[in-house]
Amino acid sequence: MAKGRRGGGFPRGGGMPGGGQMDQLMRQAQKMQEELQIAQEEAALMKAEATAGGGVVRVLMASGHQIEELEINPDVVDPEDVEMLQDLVTAAVNEASRKLDEMTEERMAVVTGGGFSLPGF
Repeated sequence: MAKGRRGGGFPRGGGMPGGGQMDQLMRQAQKMQEELQIAQEEAALMKAEATAGGGVVRVLMASGHQIEELEINPDVVDPEDVEMLQDLVTAAVNEASRKLDEMTEERMAVVTGGGFSLPGF
């Protein structure tokens, strides 16, 4: 050991240099993890509704992009034009999916500060 030097160069008290900053960083990370857990639970309860064709097709979509409700006005069911009905259903489902993704991203951005994207959200 060099003359006049004790403890291997670490500050007195046995801690690592900058230990207080590391503790603060760890607390912030833990808080963010807790907030993220809450946001994920809230996102799991989110639902989005969309319509197409002026409301003749309505879709209610839950998290996981599961369709909970699909309503079709019977007046638009035309056996001669099934393609139009298929297009309306597709449009309503796609819009509900887009809305649900947007709602989830907005909720997660509150926790992450919008600085990064989470896989699967």
